[in-house]
Amino acid sequence: MTRFVRWTAVAAAAALLATGCSGGSSDGPQAGDRTSDAASSAAATGSAAALPSSLTSQKLGWGQCKATRDSPAPGDEWQCATLKTPLDWAKPDGATIDLALIRTKATGDDRIGSLLFNFGGPGSSGVSTMPWYATSTSELGERYDLVSFDPRGVGASEGVRCRSDREIQASESVDITPDTAAEETAYFQDAAAFGKGCQKAEGTLMAHVSTTDTARDMDLMRQVLGDKQMHYFGISYGTELGGVYAHLFPGTVGRMILDAVVDPSADATGHAENQARGFQRALDNYLESTGQGAEEGTRKIVALLKRIDASPLPASSARKLTEPLALTGIIRPLYSEASWPTLTSALEAAERGDGSELLALADQYNDREASGRYGTGTHSQRVISCLDDKQRPTVEETKKLLPRFEKVSPVFGPMLGWDTAGWCHDWPVAGQYDTPEVSAPGAAPILLVGNTGDPATPYEGTRKMADELGKGVGVTLTWKGEGHSAYGKGSDCVDSAVNAYLLQGKVPQDGKVCAS
Repeated sequence: MTRFVRWTAVAAAAALLATGCSGGSSDGPQAGDRTSDAASSAAATGSAAALPSSLTSQKLGWGQCKATRDSPAPGDEWQCATLKTPLDWAKPDGATIDLALIRTKATGDDRIGSLLFNFGGPGSSGVSTMPWYATSTSELGERYDLVSFDPRGVGASEGVRCRSDREIQASESVDITPDTAAEETAYFQDAAAFGKGCQKAEGTLMAHVSTTDTARDMDLMRQVLGDKQMHYFGISYGTELGGVYAHLFPGTVGRMILDAVVDPSADATGHAENQARGFQRALDNYLESTGQGAEEGTRKIVALLKRIDASPLPASSARKLTEPLALTGIIRPLYSEASWPTLTSALEAAERGDGSELLALADQYNDREASGRYGTGTHSQRVISCLDDKQRPTVEETKKLLPRFEKVSPVFGPMLGWDTAGWCHDWPVAGQYDTPEVSAPGAAPILLVGNTGDPATPYEGTRKMADELGKGVGVTLTWKGEGHSAYGKGSDCVDSAVNAYLLQGKVPQDGKVCAS
Protein backbone atom coordinates (compact mmCIF):
# COMPACT_ATOMS: atom_id res chain seq x y z
CA MET A 1 0.00 0.00 0.00
CA THR A 2 1.51 3.30 -1.09
CA ARG A 3 0.91 6.44 0.89
CA PHE A 4 1.14 9.83 -0.76
CA VAL A 5 0.65 11.97 2.32
CA ARG A 6 4.33 11.64 3.14
CA TRP A 7 6.80 13.48 0.96
CA THR A 8 8.76 11.59 -1.64
CA ALA A 9 12.25 12.21 -2.91
CA VAL A 10 12.68 14.84 -5.58
CA ALA A 11 11.75 13.45 -8.99
CA ALA A 12 14.11 13.34 -11.97
CA ALA A 13 15.11 16.85 -13.01
CA ALA A 14 13.49 18.12 -16.19
CA ALA A 15 14.74 20.91 -18.41
CA LEU A 16 12.09 23.60 -18.07
CA LEU A 17 12.02 27.09 -19.50
CA ALA A 18 14.20 29.59 -17.68
CA THR A 19 12.14 32.11 -15.73
CA GLY A 20 12.40 35.72 -14.77
CA CYS A 21 12.02 36.98 -11.22
CA SER A 22 10.77 39.92 -9.24
CA GLY A 23 11.98 41.25 -5.92
CA GLY A 24 15.45 42.52 -5.26
CA SER A 25 18.40 41.17 -3.34
CA SER A 26 19.13 42.14 0.20
CA ASP A 27 22.34 43.16 1.86
CA GLY A 28 20.88 42.00 5.15
CA PRO A 29 22.27 39.38 7.54
CA GLN A 30 24.70 36.86 6.15
CA ALA A 31 23.56 33.24 6.29
CA GLY A 32 25.34 31.25 8.93
CA ASP A 33 27.08 34.27 10.49
CA ARG A 34 25.04 34.51 13.70
CA THR A 35 26.76 32.42 16.36
CA SER A 36 26.09 34.24 19.61
CA ASP A 37 26.80 32.90 23.08
CA ALA A 38 23.05 32.63 23.66
CA ALA A 39 22.59 30.60 20.49
CA SER A 40 25.49 28.33 21.39
CA SER A 41 23.95 27.77 24.81
CA ALA A 42 20.60 26.95 23.24
CA ALA A 43 22.27 24.51 20.89
CA ALA A 44 23.95 22.77 23.78
CA THR A 45 20.54 22.01 25.26
CA GLY A 46 19.78 19.69 22.38
CA SER A 47 23.29 18.69 21.46
CA ALA A 48 25.10 15.44 22.05
CA ALA A 49 27.71 17.06 24.28
CA ALA A 50 27.82 13.98 26.54
CA LEU A 51 28.51 11.57 23.70
CA PRO A 52 31.45 9.23 24.23
CA SER A 53 34.61 10.15 22.36
CA SER A 54 34.44 6.77 20.62
CA LEU A 55 31.61 8.34 18.59
CA THR A 56 32.60 12.00 18.31
CA SER A 57 36.24 11.20 17.51
CA GLN A 58 35.61 8.34 15.12
CA LYS A 59 37.46 8.46 11.81
CA LEU A 60 35.46 7.84 8.67
CA GLY A 61 37.09 5.30 6.38
CA TRP A 62 36.25 6.89 3.07
CA GLY A 63 36.71 4.45 0.20
CA GLN A 64 35.37 3.44 -3.19
CA CYS A 65 31.59 3.18 -3.40
CA LYS A 66 30.00 -0.10 -4.41
CA ALA A 67 27.07 -0.61 -6.73
CA THR A 68 23.66 -1.03 -5.08
CA ARG A 69 20.32 -2.38 -6.20
CA ASP A 70 19.20 1.18 -6.90
CA SER A 71 22.20 2.48 -8.80
CA PRO A 72 25.52 1.49 -10.32
CA ALA A 73 28.73 2.44 -8.57
CA PRO A 74 29.30 6.19 -9.07
CA GLY A 75 32.48 7.58 -10.59
CA ASP A 76 35.85 7.75 -8.91
CA GLU A 77 35.10 11.23 -7.54
CA TRP A 78 32.63 9.67 -5.10
CA GLN A 79 33.63 8.12 -1.79
CA CYS A 80 31.58 6.13 0.71
CA ALA A 81 31.96 5.54 4.45
CA THR A 82 30.11 4.26 7.51
CA LEU A 83 29.27 6.32 10.59
CA LYS A 84 28.49 4.71 13.95
CA THR A 85 25.67 6.35 15.89
CA PRO A 86 23.70 5.33 19.01
CA LEU A 87 20.72 3.07 18.41
CA ASP A 88 18.96 4.82 21.29
CA TRP A 89 19.91 8.46 21.76
CA ALA A 90 18.79 8.21 25.39
CA LYS A 91 21.59 5.67 25.89
CA PRO A 92 24.57 7.08 23.95
CA ASP A 93 26.94 4.58 25.59
CA GLY A 94 24.80 1.66 24.46
CA ALA A 95 24.37 -0.25 21.22
CA THR A 96 25.22 1.45 17.93
CA ILE A 97 23.98 1.21 14.36
CA ASP A 98 25.79 1.98 11.10
CA LEU A 99 24.79 4.81 8.77
CA ALA A 100 25.93 4.84 5.14
CA LEU A 101 27.45 8.13 3.87
CA ILE A 102 28.58 9.33 0.45
CA ARG A 103 30.56 12.42 -0.58
CA THR A 104 32.47 14.10 -3.34
CA LYS A 105 35.10 16.61 -2.25
CA ALA A 106 35.00 20.28 -3.18
CA THR A 107 36.70 20.89 -6.52
CA GLY A 108 37.87 24.47 -5.81
CA ASP A 109 40.40 25.95 -3.43
CA ASP A 110 38.00 28.21 -1.50
CA ARG A 111 36.23 25.42 0.44
CA ILE A 112 33.42 26.39 2.84
CA GLY A 113 32.81 22.97 4.38
CA SER A 114 30.36 20.10 3.95
CA LEU A 115 26.87 20.56 2.47
CA LEU A 116 24.61 17.78 3.73
CA PHE A 117 21.61 16.71 1.60
CA ASN A 118 18.40 14.89 2.44
CA PHE A 119 16.14 14.13 -0.52
CA GLY A 120 12.88 13.39 1.25
CA GLY A 121 10.59 10.46 1.76
CA PRO A 122 11.00 9.73 4.54
CA GLY A 123 12.76 6.71 3.14
CA SER A 124 14.78 8.09 0.25
CA SER A 125 18.36 6.91 -0.14
CA GLY A 126 20.83 9.76 -0.20
CA VAL A 127 23.65 7.38 -1.13
CA SER A 128 21.84 6.44 -4.35
CA THR A 129 20.42 9.88 -5.13
CA MET A 130 23.39 12.18 -4.42
CA PRO A 131 25.54 11.29 -7.47
CA TRP A 132 22.58 11.84 -9.78
CA TYR A 133 21.46 15.07 -8.11
CA ALA A 134 24.98 16.51 -8.11
CA THR A 135 24.64 17.16 -11.85
CA SER A 136 22.37 20.08 -10.84
CA THR A 137 24.77 21.41 -8.22
CA SER A 138 28.08 21.90 -10.05
CA GLU A 139 28.56 25.43 -8.70
CA LEU A 140 27.95 24.28 -5.15
CA GLY A 141 30.42 21.44 -5.59
CA GLU A 142 33.25 23.92 -6.17
CA ARG A 143 33.15 25.18 -2.58
CA TYR A 144 31.43 22.39 -0.68
CA ASP A 145 32.03 18.73 -0.12
CA LEU A 146 28.65 17.40 -1.29
CA VAL A 147 27.55 14.84 1.31
CA SER A 148 24.47 12.69 1.75
CA PHE A 149 23.44 9.63 3.70
CA ASP A 150 20.88 6.89 4.10
CA PRO A 151 18.98 7.81 7.28
CA ARG A 152 18.52 5.13 9.93
CA GLY A 153 16.05 2.52 8.69
CA VAL A 154 16.75 3.38 5.04
CA GLY A 155 18.74 1.58 2.36
CA ALA A 156 22.24 0.69 3.48
CA SER A 157 21.61 2.14 6.98
CA GLU A 158 19.79 -0.75 8.62
CA GLY A 159 17.09 -0.50 5.93
CA VAL A 160 13.76 -2.06 6.84
CA ARG A 161 11.81 -4.64 4.85
CA CYS A 162 8.37 -5.49 6.17
CA ARG A 163 7.02 -7.89 3.54
CA SER A 164 8.15 -9.91 0.57
CA ASP A 165 7.86 -8.88 -3.07
CA ARG A 166 5.03 -11.38 -3.51
CA GLU A 167 3.17 -9.91 -0.54
CA ILE A 168 3.67 -6.37 -1.87
CA GLN A 169 2.21 -7.31 -5.25
CA ALA A 170 -0.72 -9.09 -3.61
CA SER A 171 -1.49 -5.98 -1.55
CA GLU A 172 -1.89 -3.93 -4.74
CA SER A 173 -5.30 -5.54 -5.24
CA VAL A 174 -6.56 -4.31 -1.86
CA ASP A 175 -9.19 -1.62 -2.38
CA ILE A 176 -7.87 1.60 -0.80
CA THR A 177 -11.30 3.29 -1.07
CA PRO A 178 -13.47 0.45 0.31
CA ASP A 179 -17.12 0.45 -0.72
CA THR A 180 -18.34 -2.63 1.16
CA ALA A 181 -17.87 -4.14 4.62
CA ALA A 182 -15.76 -6.92 3.09
CA GLU A 183 -13.46 -4.45 1.33
CA GLU A 184 -13.15 -2.42 4.53
CA THR A 185 -12.17 -5.52 6.51
CA ALA A 186 -9.57 -6.47 3.91
CA TYR A 187 -8.15 -2.92 3.91
CA PHE A 188 -7.56 -2.83 7.65
CA GLN A 189 -6.35 -6.43 7.82
CA ASP A 190 -3.70 -5.59 5.23
CA ALA A 191 -2.69 -2.47 7.19
CA ALA A 192 -2.33 -4.43 10.42
CA ALA A 193 -0.40 -7.19 8.67
CA PHE A 194 2.12 -4.67 7.37
CA GLY A 195 2.85 -3.41 10.87
CA LYS A 196 3.22 -6.94 12.21
CA GLY A 197 5.62 -7.73 9.38
CA CYS A 198 7.74 -4.71 10.29
CA GLN A 199 7.81 -5.71 13.94
CA LYS A 200 8.82 -9.28 13.14
CA ALA A 201 11.59 -8.21 10.77
CA GLU A 202 12.95 -5.15 12.57
CA GLY A 203 12.00 -5.42 16.25
CA THR A 204 13.91 -2.90 18.38
CA LEU A 205 14.83 -0.61 15.47
CA MET A 206 11.17 0.38 14.93
CA ALA A 207 11.25 2.57 18.06
CA HIS A 208 14.43 4.41 17.01
CA VAL A 209 13.94 5.70 13.44
CA SER A 210 12.13 8.97 14.18
CA THR A 211 12.88 12.29 12.55
CA THR A 212 14.31 13.48 15.88
CA ASP A 213 16.67 10.49 15.96
CA THR A 214 17.89 11.33 12.46
CA ALA A 215 18.34 15.01 13.31
CA ARG A 216 20.63 13.99 16.17
CA ASP A 217 22.49 11.67 13.79
CA MET A 218 23.06 14.67 11.55
CA ASP A 219 24.70 16.66 14.31
CA LEU A 220 27.04 13.75 15.01
CA MET A 221 27.86 13.72 11.29
CA ARG A 222 28.63 17.41 11.48
CA GLN A 223 31.09 16.84 14.32
CA VAL A 224 32.77 13.84 12.70
CA LEU A 225 33.02 15.66 9.36
CA GLY A 226 34.84 18.46 11.17
CA ASP A 227 32.30 21.23 10.53
CA LYS A 228 31.55 23.93 13.12
CA GLN A 229 28.23 24.69 11.44
CA MET A 230 25.60 22.58 9.72
CA HIS A 231 25.24 23.61 6.07
CA TYR A 232 22.20 21.71 4.83
CA PHE A 233 19.97 21.24 1.77
CA GLY A 234 16.66 19.53 2.54
CA ILE A 235 14.03 18.71 -0.06
CA SER A 236 10.41 17.71 0.62
CA TYR A 237 10.35 15.67 3.87
CA GLY A 238 13.96 16.83 4.22
CA THR A 239 12.54 20.27 5.07
CA GLU A 240 10.79 18.85 8.13
CA LEU A 241 14.02 17.11 9.09
CA GLY A 242 15.89 20.40 8.67
CA GLY A 243 13.35 22.24 10.81
CA VAL A 244 13.64 19.66 13.58
CA TYR A 245 17.45 19.93 13.42
CA ALA A 246 17.25 23.73 13.67
CA HIS A 247 15.05 23.43 16.75
CA LEU A 248 17.43 21.04 18.48
CA PHE A 249 20.65 22.80 17.47
CA PRO A 250 19.90 26.45 16.59
CA GLY A 251 23.42 27.60 17.40
CA THR A 252 25.03 25.30 14.85
CA VAL A 253 22.73 26.20 11.94
CA GLY A 254 24.85 27.54 9.10
CA ARG A 255 23.47 28.00 5.59
CA MET A 256 20.29 25.96 5.37
CA ILE A 257 18.02 25.57 2.32
CA LEU A 258 14.56 24.02 2.69
CA ASP A 259 13.04 23.39 -0.77
CA ALA A 260 9.45 22.09 -1.25
CA VAL A 261 8.51 22.93 2.31
CA VAL A 262 6.37 20.72 4.54
CA ASP A 263 3.76 22.42 6.74
CA PRO A 264 5.00 21.73 10.29
CA SER A 265 1.79 23.02 11.89
CA ALA A 266 -0.37 20.25 10.38
CA ASP A 267 -1.02 16.92 12.07
CA ALA A 268 -1.31 13.66 10.14
CA THR A 269 -4.91 14.35 9.09
CA GLY A 270 -4.04 17.92 8.18
CA HIS A 271 -1.17 16.74 5.99
CA ALA A 272 -3.48 14.33 4.20
CA GLU A 273 -5.96 17.12 3.49
CA ASN A 274 -3.20 19.50 2.45
CA GLN A 275 -1.83 16.98 0.03
CA ALA A 276 -5.26 16.16 -1.40
CA ARG A 277 -5.53 19.86 -2.13
CA GLY A 278 -2.03 20.03 -3.59
CA PHE A 279 -2.43 17.08 -5.94
CA GLN A 280 -5.86 18.27 -7.08
CA ARG A 281 -4.42 21.74 -7.73
CA ALA A 282 -1.62 20.23 -9.83
CA LEU A 283 -4.11 18.03 -11.67
CA ASP A 284 -6.33 21.05 -12.35
CA ASN A 285 -3.34 22.93 -13.76
CA TYR A 286 -2.52 19.96 -15.96
CA LEU A 287 -6.12 19.63 -17.17
CA GLU A 288 -6.33 23.33 -17.98
CA SER A 289 -3.15 23.00 -20.03
CA THR A 290 -4.82 20.31 -22.16
CA GLY A 291 -7.74 22.58 -23.02
CA GLN A 292 -10.46 20.36 -21.55
CA GLY A 293 -10.86 22.34 -18.33
CA ALA A 294 -10.30 21.26 -14.75
CA GLU A 295 -13.93 20.52 -13.84
CA GLU A 296 -14.74 18.45 -16.93
CA GLY A 297 -11.39 16.67 -16.85
CA THR A 298 -11.83 15.77 -13.19
CA ARG A 299 -15.27 14.29 -13.86
CA LYS A 300 -13.80 12.08 -16.58
CA ILE A 301 -10.98 10.84 -14.35
CA VAL A 302 -13.37 10.10 -11.46
CA ALA A 303 -15.57 8.11 -13.83
CA LEU A 304 -12.54 6.24 -15.18
CA LEU A 305 -11.39 5.34 -11.66
CA LYS A 306 -14.85 4.03 -10.77
CA ARG A 307 -14.81 1.78 -13.83
CA ILE A 308 -11.34 0.50 -12.95
CA ASP A 309 -12.45 -0.09 -9.34
CA ALA A 310 -15.30 -2.27 -10.61
CA SER A 311 -13.24 -3.99 -13.30
CA PRO A 312 -9.42 -3.64 -13.38
CA LEU A 313 -7.94 -2.98 -16.82
CA PRO A 314 -5.74 -5.46 -18.66
CA ALA A 315 -2.13 -4.48 -19.29
CA SER A 316 0.64 -5.74 -21.55
CA SER A 317 1.87 -8.01 -18.74
CA ALA A 318 -0.17 -10.63 -16.92
CA ARG A 319 -0.94 -8.04 -14.23
CA LYS A 320 -3.94 -5.75 -14.26
CA LEU A 321 -4.37 -2.07 -13.50
CA THR A 322 -6.31 -1.77 -10.24
CA GLU A 323 -7.70 1.46 -8.80
CA PRO A 324 -4.76 1.90 -6.37
CA LEU A 325 -2.28 1.44 -9.21
CA ALA A 326 -4.26 3.81 -11.46
CA LEU A 327 -4.17 6.53 -8.78
CA THR A 328 -0.43 5.98 -8.35
CA GLY A 329 0.05 6.20 -12.10
CA ILE A 330 -1.79 9.52 -12.21
CA ILE A 331 0.22 10.87 -9.28
CA ARG A 332 3.62 10.09 -10.78
CA PRO A 333 3.60 12.57 -13.74
CA LEU A 334 2.29 15.40 -11.54
CA TYR A 335 5.73 15.65 -9.92
CA SER A 336 7.15 17.28 -13.06
CA GLU A 337 5.49 19.44 -15.69
CA ALA A 338 7.74 17.81 -18.28
CA SER A 339 5.86 14.55 -17.62
CA TRP A 340 2.40 15.92 -18.33
CA PRO A 341 2.33 14.61 -21.94
CA THR A 342 3.06 11.15 -20.53
CA LEU A 343 -0.02 11.46 -18.33
CA THR A 344 -2.13 12.46 -21.33
CA SER A 345 -1.02 9.38 -23.25
CA ALA A 346 -1.61 7.08 -20.27
CA LEU A 347 -5.11 8.43 -19.60
CA GLU A 348 -6.07 8.14 -23.27
CA ALA A 349 -4.87 4.54 -23.32
CA ALA A 350 -6.84 3.76 -20.17
CA GLU A 351 -9.98 5.23 -21.72
CA ARG A 352 -9.46 2.76 -24.58
CA GLY A 353 -9.27 -0.08 -22.06
CA ASP A 354 -5.47 -0.46 -21.94
CA GLY A 355 -3.95 -0.04 -18.48
CA SER A 356 -0.32 -0.63 -19.54
CA GLU A 357 0.89 2.96 -19.47
CA LEU A 358 -0.64 3.88 -16.10
CA LEU A 359 0.69 0.61 -14.69
CA ALA A 360 4.20 1.43 -15.91
CA LEU A 361 3.99 4.85 -14.24
CA ALA A 362 2.79 3.26 -11.00
CA ASP A 363 5.69 0.81 -11.11
CA GLN A 364 8.13 3.71 -11.45
CA TYR A 365 6.66 5.37 -8.38
CA ASN A 366 6.57 2.12 -6.39
CA ASP A 367 10.16 1.27 -7.40
CA ARG A 368 9.16 -2.02 -8.99
CA GLU A 369 11.55 -3.70 -11.40
CA ALA A 370 10.35 -5.68 -14.41
CA SER A 371 11.48 -8.81 -12.57
CA GLY A 372 8.89 -8.14 -9.88
CA ARG A 373 11.37 -6.96 -7.27
CA TYR A 374 10.37 -3.91 -5.23
CA GLY A 375 12.47 -1.32 -3.46
CA THR A 376 11.99 -0.86 0.26
CA GLY A 377 11.61 2.92 0.35
CA THR A 378 7.89 2.70 1.14
CA HIS A 379 8.64 0.33 4.03
CA SER A 380 11.07 2.83 5.54
CA GLN A 381 8.62 5.64 4.84
CA ARG A 382 5.88 3.97 6.82
CA VAL A 383 8.03 2.88 9.76
CA ILE A 384 9.47 6.38 10.17
CA SER A 385 6.22 8.28 9.70
CA CYS A 386 4.21 6.04 12.04
CA LEU A 387 6.86 6.53 14.73
CA ASP A 388 6.66 10.29 14.19
CA ASP A 389 2.86 10.62 13.99
CA LYS A 390 1.03 10.34 17.29
CA GLN A 391 -2.40 10.79 15.74
CA ARG A 392 -4.36 7.57 15.14
CA PRO A 393 -7.84 8.39 13.75
CA THR A 394 -10.45 5.68 14.28
CA VAL A 395 -12.48 4.20 11.45
CA GLU A 396 -15.52 6.15 12.62
CA GLU A 397 -13.58 9.42 12.73
CA THR A 398 -12.21 8.78 9.26
CA LYS A 399 -15.64 8.10 7.78
CA LYS A 400 -16.83 11.46 9.07
CA LEU A 401 -13.89 13.11 7.30
CA LEU A 402 -14.50 11.51 3.91
CA PRO A 403 -17.05 14.04 2.56
CA ARG A 404 -14.64 16.89 3.35
CA PHE A 405 -11.75 15.10 1.66
CA GLU A 406 -13.85 14.34 -1.42
CA LYS A 407 -14.87 18.00 -1.65
CA VAL A 408 -11.21 19.06 -1.51
CA SER A 409 -10.27 16.55 -4.21
CA PRO A 410 -12.77 14.31 -6.02
CA VAL A 411 -9.83 12.32 -7.45
CA PHE A 412 -7.41 11.97 -4.54
CA GLY A 413 -9.59 12.86 -1.53
CA PRO A 414 -11.24 9.45 -0.98
CA MET A 415 -7.89 7.61 -1.01
CA LEU A 416 -6.15 10.12 1.26
CA GLY A 417 -9.17 10.25 3.56
CA TRP A 418 -9.16 6.49 4.15
CA ASP A 419 -5.40 6.67 4.50
CA THR A 420 -5.69 8.70 7.71
CA ALA A 421 -6.96 5.57 9.50
CA GLY A 422 -5.28 2.88 7.44
CA TRP A 423 -1.65 4.00 7.29
CA CYS A 424 -0.76 3.39 10.95
CA HIS A 425 -3.68 1.12 11.83
CA ASP A 426 -2.90 -1.21 14.75
CA TRP A 427 0.73 -0.07 14.62
CA PRO A 428 2.94 -1.84 17.17
CA VAL A 429 4.84 1.32 18.24
CA ALA A 430 3.27 4.53 19.57
CA GLY A 431 3.79 7.78 17.69
CA GLN A 432 5.85 10.57 19.23
CA TYR A 433 4.11 13.87 18.42
CA ASP A 434 1.08 15.47 16.79
CA THR A 435 3.21 18.06 15.01
CA PRO A 436 7.00 18.46 14.91
CA GLU A 437 8.67 21.20 16.92
CA VAL A 438 10.71 23.45 14.61
CA SER A 439 10.97 26.74 16.48
CA ALA A 440 14.59 27.86 16.28
CA PRO A 441 15.21 31.13 18.16
CA GLY A 442 18.76 32.34 17.68
CA ALA A 443 19.35 30.37 14.48
CA ALA A 444 20.89 32.00 11.43
CA PRO A 445 18.50 32.86 8.55
CA ILE A 446 17.11 29.75 6.86
CA LEU A 447 16.01 30.06 3.20
CA LEU A 448 12.63 28.45 2.44
CA VAL A 449 11.87 27.85 -1.25
CA GLY A 450 8.22 27.29 -2.18
CA ASN A 451 6.72 26.34 -5.54
CA THR A 452 3.14 27.55 -6.08
CA GLY A 453 2.30 24.48 -8.19
CA ASP A 454 3.91 21.86 -5.94
CA PRO A 455 1.59 18.82 -5.67
CA ALA A 456 3.24 16.94 -2.80
CA THR A 457 4.16 19.82 -0.49
CA PRO A 458 1.59 22.55 -1.20
CA TYR A 459 2.94 26.07 -1.30
CA GLU A 460 1.11 27.18 1.84
CA GLY A 461 3.57 25.13 3.91
CA THR A 462 6.35 27.60 3.10
CA ARG A 463 4.77 30.43 5.05
CA LYS A 464 3.73 28.06 7.85
CA MET A 465 7.33 26.86 8.25
CA ALA A 466 8.59 30.46 8.35
CA ASP A 467 6.09 31.30 11.07
CA GLU A 468 7.01 28.23 13.11
CA LEU A 469 10.77 28.78 12.83
CA GLY A 470 10.31 32.23 14.34
CA LYS A 471 10.86 35.88 13.55
CA GLY A 472 14.06 36.60 11.70
CA VAL A 473 14.83 32.94 10.98
CA GLY A 474 12.61 31.78 8.11
CA VAL A 475 13.15 33.72 4.83
CA THR A 476 10.77 32.84 1.97
CA LEU A 477 11.52 32.62 -1.75
CA THR A 478 8.58 31.86 -4.05
CA TRP A 479 8.68 30.28 -7.50
CA LYS A 480 5.54 30.44 -9.64
CA GLY A 481 6.14 27.06 -11.21
CA GLU A 482 4.86 23.50 -11.50
CA GLY A 483 6.08 20.17 -10.20
CA HIS A 484 7.76 19.15 -6.96
CA SER A 485 10.53 21.42 -5.57
CA ALA A 486 12.14 24.39 -7.31
CA TYR A 487 15.95 24.39 -7.33
CA GLY A 488 17.45 23.02 -10.53
CA LYS A 489 14.08 23.02 -12.33
CA GLY A 490 14.85 25.70 -14.89
CA SER A 491 14.43 28.97 -13.01
CA ASP A 492 17.58 31.09 -13.22
CA CYS A 493 16.01 33.34 -10.60
CA VAL A 494 15.63 30.53 -8.05
CA ASP A 495 18.99 28.95 -8.79
CA SER A 496 20.93 32.21 -8.62
CA ALA A 497 19.28 33.20 -5.32
CA VAL A 498 19.99 29.81 -3.75
CA ASN A 499 23.58 29.77 -5.03
CA ALA A 500 24.24 33.29 -3.76
CA TYR A 501 22.90 32.30 -0.35
CA LEU A 502 24.95 29.10 -0.11
CA LEU A 503 28.14 30.39 -1.71
CA GLN A 504 28.30 34.01 -0.53
CA GLY A 505 25.93 33.96 2.43
CA LYS A 506 23.66 36.55 0.75
CA VAL A 507 20.16 36.25 2.19
CA PRO A 508 17.53 37.33 -0.37
CA GLN A 509 14.78 39.73 0.58
CA ASP A 510 12.06 37.91 2.49
CA GLY A 511 9.11 37.37 0.15
CA LYS A 512 11.15 37.49 -3.07
CA VAL A 513 9.16 36.06 -6.01
CA CYS A 514 10.49 34.32 -9.11
CA ALA A 515 7.96 34.40 -11.94
CA SER A 516 7.42 31.33 -14.07
